[in-house]
Amino acid sequence: MFWTNALSTQPSLEGAVTEVTRTIGNALSSPADVGIFFISSAYASDYPRVIPLILEKLSLPILIGCGGAGITGRNEDKTICEIENNPAFSLMVGCLPEVQINPFFLSAESLPDLDSSPDTWHRLIGVSPQEQPHFILLSDPFSTRINDLLAGLDFAYPEAVKVGGLSSSSLMGVPGTVFYHQTGDPQSGFYHQGTVGLGLSGNIAIDSIVAQGCRPIGQAYQVVKGERNIILELSQDGETRSPLDWLRGLMENLDESDRQLAQHSLFVGVVRDEFKQELQPGDFLIRNLLGVDPQLGAIAIGDRVRPGQRVQFHLRDAQTSADDLETLLKQYNQPTPIQGAFMFSCLGRGQTLYQMPNFDSQLFTNYFPGVSLGGFFCNGEIGPVGQETFLHGYTSVFALVRQLK
Repeated sequence: MFWTNALSTQPSLEGAVTEVTRTIGNALSSPADVGIFFISSAYASDYPRVIPLILEKLSLPILIGCGGAGITGRNEDKTICEIENNPAFSLMVGCLPEVQINPFFLSAESLPDLDSSPDTWHRLIGVSPQEQPHFILLSDPFSTRINDLLAGLDFAYPEAVKVGGLSSSSLMGVPGTVFYHQTGDPQSGFYHQGTVGLGLSGNIAIDSIVAQGCRPIGQAYQVVKGERNIILELSQDGETRSPLDWLRGLMENLDESDRQLAQHSLFVGVVRDEFKQELQPGDFLIRNLLGVDPQLGAIAIGDRVRPGQRVQFHLRDAQTSADDLETLLKQYNQPTPIQGAFMFSCLGRGQTLYQMPNFDSQLFTNYFPGVSLGGFFCNGEIGPVGQETFLHGYTSVFALVRQLK
């Protein structure tokens, strides 16, 4: 297995594609099997030309990609960098001799309903669960029924890792765009809706790192009463109160800096494993705190809740995000080396969060020097927490690709 990446910031798309394909062509010692590209929305007027330009210069039987407001890749100096709100084109190419590659394009209308059998999903994706596939997904943010898709894939392929992101744009009026090509497939082209993906099986593993960038404050509570995404009552140590009452008491015990941070960066973590007692940061699914009802003392969060679940308030800032990602990178340990990696990072991270460029990608490179990395800044990031796959915000999801043996 061999992966390589190249990034160009040439102002013209043709110049960028020429530079990238030349660099990649020089790195290849055998024909490539698949390409995955990430293209800045600065080139949006040239999106119809992207696939033909790439294929004119580099033979790729399978190619998927998406547009992004920020693009990550390795520049001509072999340095991994994140280009935000400027022209950039990044291409990851893989030579995968012992891997079966199943590309697909899915429109929202083509998705089965959630009462469908696993076999319906297997036929749609074109991969048997016996093949033990993993998935890379790139999706339009507005018209894909992405949560239904993730739930369906988890149902049909419970052992598979699913990672990816929702396309983004730095330009007003430019819709999310995904790209799909398979030799001989009439669906090849670019789309402003739907999902493109790869099912990868055989001698390949994809490991995920999902850095949600939050730290818990206070203690965990149990939901006593809730409806849809609204929490009405929480209990702790046998005492039941409204969420807002608990939150007010918690705020009084925070130091001044955390109280200030809570004014704009307060989140709710939902515990994924109901049986785990000693909770760690990775045990939570972080969701936005959408609003409060002062009269009822209720809070609304960006996910459904049900009685019996445990939740805990969280804070996010640059230092917490950095510490969270570094902890996860330190903990990573697998028996075979990483051959390539993808980074799907939220638009709210990058320079907006850290006040400096290239933070997440540089931290990754510190731990995995020499590994090719490509990716983009997303409108939502796809990655697992516990045994389920979720759409995240303010998160960096890394997909680490290696051989099984």
